[in-house]
Amino acid sequence: MVNTAVNLSGVSLENPVIPASGTFGFGYEFAQWYDINCLGAISVKGTTREPRFGNPAPRIAETAGGMLNAVGLQNPGIDKVIEEELPKLRTLYHKPILANISGFSLDEFVECCAKADASPHTDIIEVNVSCPNVHHGGMSFGTDPDMVHEVTRSVKAVCKKPVYVKLSPNVTDIVSIAKACEAGGADGLSLINTLMGMRIDIKKRAPILANTTGGLSGPAVFPVALRMVYQVYEAVNIPIIGMGGIQTAQDVVEMMLAGATAVQVGAANLVNPYACQEIIQALPALLEELGVQDINNIIGGAH
Repeated sequence: MVNTAVNLSGVSLENPVIPASGTFGFGYEFAQWYDINCLGAISVKGTTREPRFGNPAPRIAETAGGMLNAVGLQNPGIDKVIEEELPKLRTLYHKPILANISGFSLDEFVECCAKADASPHTDIIEVNVSCPNVHHGGMSFGTDPDMVHEVTRSVKAVCKKPVYVKLSPNVTDIVSIAKACEAGGADGLSLINTLMGMRIDIKKRAPILANTTGGLSGPAVFPVALRMVYQVYEAVNIPIIGMGGIQTAQDVVEMMLAGATAVQVGAANLVNPYACQEIIQALPALLEELGVQDINNIIGGAH
């Protein structure tokens, strides 16, 4: 019997497959299709302090090998998530839950993470630092080592549960950002978030997305994500959740060989709601075929 269980900073997962934030709603929506308790964990929809309607439509555009999204962090706000969404998910789902937190100021990150940490329904706090810092001219927190260090340090000061920082790939040097997170006390890292891109309607001669640009996800970004996970694994000593274009059990193994302890599946859920279930079902047979009896033995195996 192949062992597929992994451990993220003391949180045990029966397998390494986690639906990525923003692609799986609040989790319970997928329970109409299959028993979501087969999932290693769930990263719920990104949450901010205030409710957000998100960006105007159109905010989704297809592209070769993937899709662009400019949803704009649509969510009901941290209080409603804590009081309604997480308890509703917990009635159906009995495995680890990652609370994905976004913020536009340091105070917002601290307040939202503290509330998420206090919830009995969360196991890991996942901090999305790809948002623009409204107090620093709109620069994304995740593109500056000093800012990401400050966010990490401040969030860790109010959280008892493991804190994983979700990194933006829209940087020159992902390793310096990862090291800043580790120095700030991060328990782990999630990478990568989406790559910035755009599409143009050649008949209208205008951007397809109302927001002009959006985040590119899907299989097109997998080689970039793999490269960044590989680089970061060599630079830090904390666990990595790898994501970006994962569609198959083969992709999971490849990402873990690069250094990921667990993975998140994003855009694939939007194409096929059974994507995570199918990957989990295929994983043991693939590991057997590769002569692997314990999935932990492949973490970082390509180094």
